[in-house]
Amino acid sequence: MAFKKIDISELSFNPFEKIGKQWMLLTGGNKDKFNTMTASWGQLGVLWNKNVLTCYVRPSRYTYGFIEDNECYTASFLGEEYRKALSFCGSHSGRDCDKAKETGLTPAEIDGCMAFEEAELVLVCRKLYSYDLQESGFLTDDGFPAAFFGSGDYHRAYISEIVGVYVKE
Repeated sequence: MAFKKIDISELSFNPFEKIGKQWMLLTGGNKDKFNTMTASWGQLGVLWNKNVLTCYVRPSRYTYGFIEDNECYTASFLGEEYRKALSFCGSHSGRDCDKAKETGLTPAEIDGCMAFEEAELVLVCRKLYSYDLQESGFLTDDGFPAAFFGSGDYHRAYISEIVGVYVKE
């Protein structure tokens, strides 16, 4: 494996850039069967005295079942040279193709979860809590439901403890 485990206190980056602009691959499953998807929504912080990542996955996404059915998943952050792979993984379904094969990404098992050798940073996340976003939960009239959920396909949020942090060696 081309990764080394580090303490989370060693991380130093802008989460708005890392998640919102660079994107991440959320990967659920195990070495026998897994799927990944690109995500640009999420939060990093502290909740319940734990370092957490909150991510959002629509139930219609193929990756949803892999994250839902497993205790852990990974968030992988890749460099800009993998922008095309990230775009592909965000616009194609693993139901219809092998995303790793199509993008040239190399699956890697880390702590029993799947990630990718090309990642610069991998967060191994253990699910703590989930909830479903709903139209009735919006507190402002800013048009978010229509803009992001016109089809009614609301995301499930996963608040997950970051149990492992790996960086490229």
